[in-house]
Amino acid sequence: MHIDWSQTQMYNTIMAVAAGIGLLMLVRFGSQIMKGRRIDLEGWAAGFAIPGFILTLLGGRMTMTWPLSKVGLPFDDIIFGEPSLAFGVMLLAGAFILYRKAKQWPAGKIEKSVDREETFAHCLADAVRPISYFAAAMSLVLIAIAVAGVYFKLFAAPPEEPISGKFADYPMLEATFISGLYALAGIGAILFPFSLNNKMPVLNRIMGICWIISGFLLVLFGALNYFTHIGLILNTM
Repeated sequence: MHIDWSQTQMYNTIMAVAAGIGLLMLVRFGSQIMKGRRIDLEGWAAGFAIPGFILTLLGGRMTMTWPLSKVGLPFDDIIFGEPSLAFGVMLLAGAFILYRKAKQWPAGKIEKSVDREETFAHCLADAVRPISYFAAAMSLVLIAIAVAGVYFKLFAAPPEEPISGKFADYPMLEATFISGLYALAGIGAILFPFSLNNKMPVLNRIMGICWIISGFLLVLFGALNYFTHIGLILNTM
């Protein structure tokens, strides 16, 4: 069956980049906090708000309108839309908290004094902890999607798509890759509430590694999709 991919919207290009950057920023921000580095809270609030807004807007639209159902992929609207919406809202909530904290500490900096560092870190952890519970719940969603991706052999690109389409006859290849990204992000999200206690540094390192790998690969995958999706549209018009 011939599908004209130009007749639907595929938001998972910019959504993948925004999700990847969001994960990488979380790791970087947490590292700066733990090391007591001087940071600008308003700058980080704006930094989190950018991918948060993109994911909330496009993830919400995909969740409510199911654009990919027009090309026979309604399950992709669930897979890409709903987690993006959830992550976007959490990033916006985090941005709001940081903006408010910047008002409490007008300089927007963390002093190198141990007492000051611990006071700020504990205060910030207490503010973020309610969000972390929803993140942990969404981790189960991400892992369920990862299992479904392998079990049902999802994510295979159509033959007309450049680069990715060359592996259309090997659906398990892309299914394993994308499912792996979801699983890594999910493992990190499970550990997020525990990392806020800062009593088991090894959990922080595992969470950071999971999010760095999945975030970096999501950014690269999203950037690559700008080429492959343009080619797919041109090849099927």
